Amino acid sequence: MRSYRDLFRTPEFTPFFLSSAGLTVAQTIGGLALGTLVYRATDSPLLSAVSMFGPQLAQVLGATFLLSGADRLPPRSTLTGIGLSFAAGSALLALPGLPVWGVFAVVLLQGLVASLGGGVRWGLLNEILSKDGYLLGRSVFNMLSGLMQITGYATGGALLAVLSPRACLLLSAALYAGSALAVRLGLTARPPRASGRPSAAATWRTNRLLWSSSPRRLTYLGLWLPNGLVVGCESLYVSYDPRAAGALFAAAALGMFAGDVTVGRLVPAALRPRLATPLLLLLAAPYLLFALHPALPWSALLAALASVGFGASLVQQERLMSLTPDELSGHALGLHSSGMLTMQGVAAALAGSVAQLTSPAVAMTVMAAASAAVTLVLATARGSRSAGRAAEPGPGPVPQPESAPESVPVRRSEREPS
Repeated sequence: MRSYRDLFRTPEFTPFFLSSAGLTVAQTIGGLALGTLVYRATDSPLLSAVSMFGPQLAQVLGATFLLSGADRLPPRSTLTGIGLSFAAGSALLALPGLPVWGVFAVVLLQGLVASLGGGVRWGLLNEILSKDGYLLGRSVFNMLSGLMQITGYATGGALLAVLSPRACLLLSAALYAGSALAVRLGLTARPPRASGRPSAAATWRTNRLLWSSSPRRLTYLGLWLPNGLVVGCESLYVSYDPRAAGALFAAAALGMFAGDVTVGRLVPAALRPRLATPLLLLLAAPYLLFALHPALPWSALLAALASVGFGASLVQQERLMSLTPDELSGHALGLHSSGMLTMQGVAAALAGSVAQLTSPAVAMTVMAAASAAVTLVLATARGSRSAGRAAEPGPGPVPQPESAPESVPVRRSEREPS
């Protein structure tokens, strides 16, 4: 599969694509509205950041107890249910008089529900597309995410100027419901990818299996940590400049779109593996300049430039898929998604705490410096491991894990995704 035309000629890709577009716009409008609502009520950078990125904190619970459902539940029904539950949660958040603790209770429940979404969604994409089409397809979804975030944040910022945050939350609920309807009507029913009942024990066994490989561990850490720490910078846009937060989010989404187009479509396959570390450093470096309190045009430019570095995730996902058996692809991608979102929630809370003690600009600089440092440490670890392998006399036998998930055979795979 070599072109975007080939992708959209693939049966079910277009309705799947459109449902994801509605989901992303709903998330951006709803997140910006909720962050603004909480900041106006509390004047707290910490609570504002956690309200926007708090659902991610619950992802660690989902990854621990629920993630086996990513391959053991029918994908169409599961995605439809997730969309409807988010529609109900957003409508609940729009209720007048809902206390702050009630807001965070709903946010926690939404995070638990969403913990299944990444594994089910990207595992389904792996089924809809051929093996050679996954990277191109995922890059299109990442570009879609960038465009829809631009649309969502720009629209959300404009709507918040004329409507209340609660009205914007109700619009978000309607968009979630529309996305669920698109999934239900546009996709065919498929059986689960793996047999057996979803359970915490099955989740733990598969997590241990995926984590037992050192190359996969380093890939997961590269997907989770630098990305999450920079999202901590983004979580402070509302408190950094409340009137221009929508513009900053839109600029960051534009940069992410540019990075995904470049990495997914323009960079030769032979060059992609070398770009992960440079892109991750680009992701962090521009935020170091926020300590200087740049004016809006410059801060938007820095946010856009930094977000080009999110293209590193495509390179890392490609590596992860090459290291993962096909029958575990949904769980592996779900673990990536849950771990990444969990780290984003943790980083948002950490960034908000630092901003509470200092200022949003100082907190952004601290988080960016931590992201760059982690990137360099992981690059050094990968380099040391590669050097160690080169020094070994021979490959030797391939160790197999002690136990595998029920009904899922263990085999070596040829590729590893990011």
